[in-house]
Amino acid sequence: MPRHPIRALLAALLLLTLSACALLPNHDPLNISVVGIEPLQSQDLEVRFAVKLRLQNPNETPIDYTGVALDLDVNGRLLASGVSDQQGTIGRFSEAIVVVPITVSAFNALRQAVGLADNQGVINNLPYVLHGKLAGGLFGTMRFSDSGTLSMPKSLNSTW
Repeated sequence: MPRHPIRALLAALLLLTLSACALLPNHDPLNISVVGIEPLQSQDLEVRFAVKLRLQNPNETPIDYTGVALDLDVNGRLLASGVSDQQGTIGRFSEAIVVVPITVSAFNALRQAVGLADNQGVINNLPYVLHGKLAGGLFGTMRFSDSGTLSMPKSLNSTW
């Protein structure tokens, strides 16, 4: 009989926890890229788009998902957000296209316009961050982000 049963129990729990962590699969992050944006029917004070995402799974195991959520920040401010309850599987070393409807509210558009006014109307090289999550159960949720800059096409830029 151990002299300190609580110490022995804590040590056993610690070893069990460490061995359980070692059994968890080591996943590389998904590669996410926006491959298209199409307009959707909008309501009164909002604009809606369908964002097409290419999800690439560089892992040896398939990834099951049960929903997608997106937020799009432009120039440091939230511009659009969206969710989808799509379900599916991205096979091992495979890819899939997921379409997520996003909404730009009038208030977010107004906030962006005020931000552009603060930048003296500069609309080239606006920084954006797309971040979201691919839901997959209790421990399967994968978060992702993509960032870059938005620029107007030269044909539109020359008219400004």
